[in-house]
Amino acid sequence: MQQDLLHRYLFDKLDVRGELVQIEHAYNEMIANHNYPEPVKALLGELLVATCLLTATLKFEGEIAVQLQGDGPVKYAVINGDDKQNMRGIARMQSEVSGTTVKELVGKGYMVITITPTKGERYQGIVPLEHDTLSKCIESYFEQSEQLKTRLWFATDTTEGKAKACGLFLQVLPVDKQKSINDFTHLEALSDTIKREELLELDANTVLTRLYHEDNPRVFDPQAITFKCGCSREKTITALVNVGQQALLDDVAENGAVNISCHYCLKEYVFDEQDIKNIFN
Repeated sequence: MQQDLLHRYLFDKLDVRGELVQIEHAYNEMIANHNYPEPVKALLGELLVATCLLTATLKFEGEIAVQLQGDGPVKYAVINGDDKQNMRGIARMQSEVSGTTVKELVGKGYMVITITPTKGERYQGIVPLEHDTLSKCIESYFEQSEQLKTRLWFATDTTEGKAKACGLFLQVLPVDKQKSINDFTHLEALSDTIKREELLELDANTVLTRLYHEDNPRVFDPQAITFKCGCSREKTITALVNVGQQALLDDVAENGAVNISCHYCLKEYVFDEQDIKNIFN
């Protein structure tokens, strides 16, 4: 499998667009050292794939956040990314995890999609989590917000150190409505034959050839996907300034140093007494 790539494709005679995403390195970096239960790893993998697909589909320049929040064992799970496919993500649990479906993990809740473009106004879409799978929840999002027929197929493997997350996406093009629906129905039936193992193990060209060899998909240059946390000592210092010097010095006196850990990559930043004084001086 070609790792960590997003592939977009069109069909010359069919009014449908598609995407295929396969992620390994970025996924493993995202979940490394977090000790998530297997169902939570899988949920984050699907959420990562979904965010990559949404970023490519919604066509914007800027940042995106796709968050699940509810009253279930998983309090929230979020992927933050941008149009360059730089991704990071985290999940927070409030009770012991049981079950594997979205409803069992997140409970009664919502999916919140927030787009912050480089230019223009911030947009937020909220979709109730009314289905057992994340793919169905996102399909509902497109039906409600875009009125476009959409299908997604996800596959995850949470093997430690070799985890993979993959996804296939189809969506009608708003051209000739009846023709696009007929075209979509045809490609949807072909896509339904995809096996989990094929998505996880085969390279993108092989997958697309197996599924659509008679429909001649036109595949564009792939876009690389990377894990990028974005934390830094400088950003941590900015946050510390808001706490105040005396409170930080009190923390140093009690604990020997101020220790700040990044929630996403778990990198730890340590500030001793002199560091704190230098910040404010």
